[in-house]
Amino acid sequence: MNYMPGTASLIEEIDKKQLVMLRDGRILIGYLRSVDQFANLVLHKTVERVHVGSMYGDIPRGIFVIRGENVVLLGEVDIEHEERKDLEKVSIEKILEAKSKLQEEKQEKEKTKFKAMKERGLMPTVEQSDDMY
Repeated sequence: MNYMPGTASLIEEIDKKQLVMLRDGRILIGYLRSVDQFANLVLHKTVERVHVGSMYGDIPRGIFVIRGENVVLLGEVDIEHEERKDLEKVSIEKILEAKSKLQEEKQEKEKTKFKAMKERGLMPTVEQSDDMY
């Protein structure tokens, strides 16, 4: 294997199944079809994998163009070991419902935390911030 500088080394990964983690936390799995000098990627037969606890679901996304600056991680998927025994694959509807419920729980915790901090004077109130200027 010869070392190629920069994104040229990604050429060896073309037509292989890849997992891509994005800056916003999404995980995409698909076949790498194209790459350019800016590490922009084109994935084919792409699915968005959503994890909630010990469950996961795959949402079909088709052809996906990813701007290189949004890529956090890129790695080849081992097709022989792709199925995980410790995770349960569920339907799209069930995983989206679980994700929504998890997000609502996080928002409630944040509201409670914000309220407690505000009561203790750790967060500026509107009146305090007006006095500062």
